[in-house]
Amino acid sequence: MSAVSLPLILLSASFATASPALAQQPAAPAQQATAVSPDALKQREQELEAARQEQRKAAELQQKLKADIAAIGQDRSKLNQQIIDIAAQVRSLETRIGETEGRLRPLDSREMQIRASLDSRRSEIVEVLAALQRAGRRTPPALLVRPEDALQSLRTAMLLGSVVPELRGRAEKLTADLTELVNLRRDIANQRDVLARDRDRMKDDSIRLAALVEERQRKQSAIEKDMEAEGARAINLSKQVDSLQGLISKMEQDLKSAAKAAATASLQGAPPAPGGKPNLGALKDPARLSPAIAFASAKGLFAFPVNGRKIRDFGGSDGAGGVEKGISLTTRAGAQVTTPCDGWVVYAGPFRSYGQLLILNAGGGYHVLIAGMERISVNIGQFVLTGEPVATMGTTSQVASILATTASQPVLYVEFRKDGTPIDSGPWWAANEGEKVRG
Repeated sequence: MSAVSLPLILLSASFATASPALAQQPAAPAQQATAVSPDALKQREQELEAARQEQRKAAELQQKLKADIAAIGQDRSKLNQQIIDIAAQVRSLETRIGETEGRLRPLDSREMQIRASLDSRRSEIVEVLAALQRAGRRTPPALLVRPEDALQSLRTAMLLGSVVPELRGRAEKLTADLTELVNLRRDIANQRDVLARDRDRMKDDSIRLAALVEERQRKQSAIEKDMEAEGARAINLSKQVDSLQGLISKMEQDLKSAAKAAATASLQGAPPAPGGKPNLGALKDPARLSPAIAFASAKGLFAFPVNGRKIRDFGGSDGAGGVEKGISLTTRAGAQVTTPCDGWVVYAGPFRSYGQLLILNAGGGYHVLIAGMERISVNIGQFVLTGEPVATMGTTSQVASILATTASQPVLYVEFRKDGTPIDSGPWWAANEGEKVRG
């Protein structure tokens, strides 16, 4: 083997797999002009077959969705339960995807560190392996195109006792680095497989959820014939007020569907809690038309409306000389937003600096405001259940900077009110996963 070929082999050994992006770079013009190789044709056939499988899968999913919706028929409780269950699955998958991405970040970072270290020691790698070659009087594999090959060459030479004492320490250090790199690559591949499976599942669940939500809203629209006109009137009325309390009052006084919802909330309120404790079993009834748990007695039971990290809390500085009246959560792009409690929708639409705003009358003088979504999927006057999907986040912040710390990622703003006054929502949020109420 020539002195020129050995460094080239070693360079391939440690770094040929360092960046998949390199393999995706366009070929040189001279290469493009050559005939398509059998391997390239085979790859294209595989890609076409994968695309066909995706099309077949999508068609089968659509057929199943139609059958499922037809089977539900006019059963409102079954439709509600399906929507709540799938929304919970989507949020669970969002959590798992976030956790997997979190595990991948340090693995990717460590892999880059090891590769950079090996890259800076190319001459040492060439020297050690060349010495091993001479000492063992054997040639390393013809093509060391993977770190695993270089690692096997080192281990074989050491097992055969062909490493002289002065080289052993250096060989062992290289062996350790290459072993860690090989293990890291395996762990990264496993985590990426998990991530891909979860993303595929979430895609299917999201399609199913969208179809069921569309069916829910279609049936709701059939009940409220003038819903579209009510929505347009609500937007016009919202332009006549400056404050959130003014908006709530305007909706519940001047808008027919919101007024009806507010009147229902006032009359029915919520059923009393037996023995002073909330009846969690009432949450299992997907056909209910009033809150299962009195809002005041539900402290410590609510889940955040979205998977995210709290960045601003009630009572803290709002960055403009005032104090926060609610909490702000950073979320994933496109994250699913669900209701933390039962309630009647008294406003759904854009409002000033809040982006898309949803206001729920939860009964007992309590209102829940949720803002910053890109799209709302419920209508004014509609009664929604705990855990029911009501909106979707966008890709960037939709609320003013006074409600968020960044405009580069989605931010959800949540505010609780009692008799028109903002209150600390902290006591209502569950401390851990096991305490959260589910629909």
